[in-house]
Amino acid sequence: MSAAPNTMLLAAILGLLNHIYFHRHPPANATIPILVLIIQPAFLLLLLPPPSLSTVLLTYTTFLVSLILSITAYRLSPWHPLAHIPGPTINKVTKLWGAWVVAGGKQHLAWKRLHDKYGDFVRTGPNEISIVHFDAVKAILGTGGFPKGEYYDPRRDPTLASTSLLLLRGDAHASRRRIWNRGMSTEAINEYEIILERRVMQLMDRLDGFCGTAVDIAGWFGYFAFDFMGDMAFGGGFDMMRDGGDKKGLWELIANGARNIVIVSQTPWLSSLIIKLPAASRGYTRLRGFGATCAANRIKRGSETKDLWYHLTDEAGIEKTKPTHADVVSDGVLSVVAGSDTTAVALSCLVWFLLSHPDIYRRVQDEVGSVYPEGESTLDSSKHEELKLLAACLNETMRLQPPVLSNGTRQVPRGGGRVVAGRFIPEDTQIYIPPYSLHRNEAYFSDPEKFDPDRWLRPPTDDSEWKHNTGAFIPFSYGAANCVGKVLAWREMLMVASTLLRRYEMRFAQGDETARWTDGLRDYFVTSMKGPLMVEMGRR
Repeated sequence: MSAAPNTMLLAAILGLLNHIYFHRHPPANATIPILVLIIQPAFLLLLLPPPSLSTVLLTYTTFLVSLILSITAYRLSPWHPLAHIPGPTINKVTKLWGAWVVAGGKQHLAWKRLHDKYGDFVRTGPNEISIVHFDAVKAILGTGGFPKGEYYDPRRDPTLASTSLLLLRGDAHASRRRIWNRGMSTEAINEYEIILERRVMQLMDRLDGFCGTAVDIAGWFGYFAFDFMGDMAFGGGFDMMRDGGDKKGLWELIANGARNIVIVSQTPWLSSLIIKLPAASRGYTRLRGFGATCAANRIKRGSETKDLWYHLTDEAGIEKTKPTHADVVSDGVLSVVAGSDTTAVALSCLVWFLLSHPDIYRRVQDEVGSVYPEGESTLDSSKHEELKLLAACLNETMRLQPPVLSNGTRQVPRGGGRVVAGRFIPEDTQIYIPPYSLHRNEAYFSDPEKFDPDRWLRPPTDDSEWKHNTGAFIPFSYGAANCVGKVLAWREMLMVASTLLRRYEMRFAQGDETARWTDGLRDYFVTSMKGPLMVEMGRR
């Protein structure tokens, strides 16, 4: 046997051995494995006399083909720990497919189709599954549930020692969450209501100027939400409603950053390598500069009220150890990004659903008029409990179009794996519980594709055919890591929606293609709106 065939055989064996090694010792990042994979075949070539170019190419090709075939065969084999979970072959082999789907913002729709085909458990990656079973919600997200998975790691800015609440785990999360809970307590929210009322009236004043013409209501909800969250987190300074748009390019910064990060999150072990690329790190740099500028302005300007910054910095001196300035900046940026997009999307979808169902629109208008008769202010949040139908409409909106469509992963802790909803899931498996698919599961909601607010008002019934399982409704997530701003978001949405409904008559703009507007929503962790929602408005 000549030297070259010997080298090819050794290259094939080396590829197999690399798979065995890295399977037992998964790399935390891609840098070292890639270097190793480049260097190893070079050492084999030293066994030969000065090799030809064709021999070099054949050696590397044999090595890589052996490695890829070994990985593929194992992931498709009955010996893989997730072999009992059904799913498309491409999902089992690679996450690159997932990255491609996510890049288009259609992950929620793709997974819904997979669950419709395969059932409650679907293998969405080589070491990843998606579950839409009610029992999994408490088991995974509830008390004693699973920690956050690898999906969140690429969201960490590698140039900073700080991190936001979204990325923290375990005791660190509990400690920071305690501070956030004070910032989102009823007492604190009552302080924020002064800011909220002012911004709601500014929104209405600006919308008054569009009466008789068509206006992109979704865009203005976005300006409003961004301004309010900026006021609350950093004492103001954005003023998109005043400017009539995003003059500073903040939306583009955040939207592009969200899209890029969610793509990288599909292959988190590659993130440390990708982030070294100038094009990829630019988003982190700009977002970091945005946060630093907002913080500096807040410190210089101060605030007339006890805003969220006041609580996050622990100005009251309650904590034994004060949060670092960098941590507070990270959390402030998180509040703006998470609080503005989600509220704007929910309000926009609410308007779309109501105008698409005129009978429900009239009913909810009548309810708002009865709760806030002529002469009474819709800014009075003490009457929000009386807005039963409007609350039901918001619930139904978030059931069909949750602000977070697919969520992030949780990871099965080490120690032998866990049984989830009757199925054994091995340790280190990444698990999604996607709200979009869960909320549309006919096992938990009758006629799940229909916009039916009355399902939330229907009294308990013995009808076994009727399904309305609110335990399978998680628009604000569930458990200790649920949305800390849920109460504030509800107050904000009810105040804006009730004021809007009392003040205006609305209809879709003439000739506007609105029938499929929700098809343009994009899943980039938080829902992103694509395209205007044009509405004609007139004062009532």
